[in-house]
Amino acid sequence: MAQQTRHAPNRLERRKAHTRSALVRAAQTFIAAGKQNVPILELTQAADVGMGSFYNHFDSREQLYQAAVEDALERYGALLDELTVGLDDPAHVFAQSFRLTGRLHRRSPELSKVLLSNGLALAGSDKGLAPRARRDIEDGVRAGRFNVHDPELATVIIAGAALVLGQLLHDHPERDDAAATDQVTEDVLRMLGLPPDDAHEICLRPLPALDGVRP
Repeated sequence: MAQQTRHAPNRLERRKAHTRSALVRAAQTFIAAGKQNVPILELTQAADVGMGSFYNHFDSREQLYQAAVEDALERYGALLDELTVGLDDPAHVFAQSFRLTGRLHRRSPELSKVLLSNGLALAGSDKGLAPRARRDIEDGVRAGRFNVHDPELATVIIAGAALVLGQLLHDHPERDDAAATDQVTEDVLRMLGLPPDDAHEICLRPLPALDGVRP
């Protein structure tokens, strides 16, 4: 079978992609601000696109908002993959992802608020933190690092901890986000069966620099 060659997007395809992206980003801004019932006209004005362009991409405001949340989860998941590349110990991979998640609530507040406003989507999605946490838990069990009988339930608990931690950091800006996140990460690692000394040591390891990093 002849191998298909992917063509570069033409001008129309680029324009359509730009329009869709503008609508998704506008929706994310409104979600982060807690404004999920704005008229479609207001969304298109914020995205600087015509009303007709909206219906070329989405059937409803709800469909756009779903796409906005999925986009946020996908971008966030891709960032976690990038920032944990090269780590072999699944306990370290898990801990690094969780520690970075806590820090990103302050460094990417709009993305954080999009995710926090859709907590059930975060906990049950096949994108973002939840599937990666479950993967790392299962890898940790196979490697003898974690002692977990039900990875699905453990993932739900971890997603809940990540959500509540994020909300706490938004509600209490005086808190040290790094210290709070590392303490919660250490507690979660111990819950997963990692010995206390190992959990503490992993949470002291240096993290990738987040300066200039944007999901």
